[in-house]
Amino acid sequence: MAQDVIVLTPKMPDPRSLLVGLFAGGPGLSLTEDHSGGVVQLCGPDGVPLVAVDAPLLVHTPGEAERLLGPEVTAPPLPYWWTETRASSAVPEATPLAGSVGGRLTTLLGGTVWPSQTATTRTVEIPGEQDRDAARHTGLAASVDVLTESTAVVLSDRPVLPLTTRLADTLRTATAANRALHLVTPPQTRLTLPLRRALGGSPNRWVVQDPQGGYYDGSSGIRLAWRDGTFTAATDTEPPVPAVAPERRLTLTFRTVHAPDADLTLGLGLEAAWRHLTGAPPVGWSTAEPVNLPWSPAQLTDLARTRAPAPTHVVAIGRPDRPGIATLRVSRTTAGVAQDVTLSLGYASLTDVPIDTIESLAELLVTEHRLTTMLTTLQAGRSDLTFAPGPEVPPVPLSFTLGARDVHSAGLAHADHPPLPAPPRRLGHPSAPALHYLFADSADTDSWTQLRRLTAHLKSP
Repeated sequence: MAQDVIVLTPKMPDPRSLLVGLFAGGPGLSLTEDHSGGVVQLCGPDGVPLVAVDAPLLVHTPGEAERLLGPEVTAPPLPYWWTETRASSAVPEATPLAGSVGGRLTTLLGGTVWPSQTATTRTVEIPGEQDRDAARHTGLAASVDVLTESTAVVLSDRPVLPLTTRLADTLRTATAANRALHLVTPPQTRLTLPLRRALGGSPNRWVVQDPQGGYYDGSSGIRLAWRDGTFTAATDTEPPVPAVAPERRLTLTFRTVHAPDADLTLGLGLEAAWRHLTGAPPVGWSTAEPVNLPWSPAQLTDLARTRAPAPTHVVAIGRPDRPGIATLRVSRTTAGVAQDVTLSLGYASLTDVPIDTIESLAELLVTEHRLTTMLTTLQAGRSDLTFAPGPEVPPVPLSFTLGARDVHSAGLAHADHPPLPAPPRRLGHPSAPALHYLFADSADTDSWTQLRRLTAHLKSP
């Protein structure tokens, strides 16, 4: 399995430092830059990629190393540089070479290497002849371990697998080539929420190696088999029953739409929701994980403007002592600038979830941030907002908010009389209200059935 080695240093790894790392492979190695310009590759004497070194990130976010690498990691004081390296699984010598690159960087710059046992400073002899066919099928810059006509397979044994820049690029490349991305991990690996959402279901998969043999789907638990160059569901097994955890995840999925004014600042709706539910704003944001930049709606807005009219996707993170993570997508629509937010917060138990604050939050987003829709759900799951392999208990809808513009489009008299046990609450301006619908399991319908009935009602004349 391919080895990721993370180097955390108080000083930036510069070209001179990378040259020191290059000498870990002895004579005959070379440095090349991939097509994106963000990855440096150490290649063998015959040009086969051995180790890919990502561009260093300056991390300002507290607790990010512990969140992604485990509580035992010792990160330098903030801010520090985070450099990811990945060894090719096609060349056995690549894994110790990655560890030696990490060890030499920290010897020169200070800091630490994760996993700590991989760090050395020894010279790793690289054979002059490699299996070029195997190297070619590993794909892009040591990022893909198996490449077939239909599927790109990435192997990883990290304890927490995040949506790194490399994985995000691999997913985009696979999608553009009409290939599925299958992530293969051992059973102890957990996925972060942004990566779990980025996979987005079929044809992409999280594939887990079963210690007893074979594979199963990390999301559903269904047994899998490798057939015709891809992982497919076995036909002779039933998915296991999900385990119910005492911890809870509160998730808000909402959209705001603003006119494309020159003075528009993005991310303020997300910040308002975060403050309302936790008492503090996010601490960091980035386009991938690790989340390395201090929270700044102004900088987020500048980035989105440089990418417009293409959409912008970012991740935001909360304080280490208050688990929270969000994804934000900014896009141009016919109605204006849309911001699609999915914010999840973790709680130790059901009694800790601030359910009674959702309506006032909806009021705030309606009156100050041009809310169009918001769905709030509650789910049993890890409070650290990571996902362990296996099926989960489905989320339960708590409420749905429809903004004033969409209430007007549906007709207030119609939208105000849904087929629900309780009437909606009116929010915002009395002459043009938004509507806040509450769901609760009743004798004849559950919350999902009520949500489906409400959706059908709002779409009907």
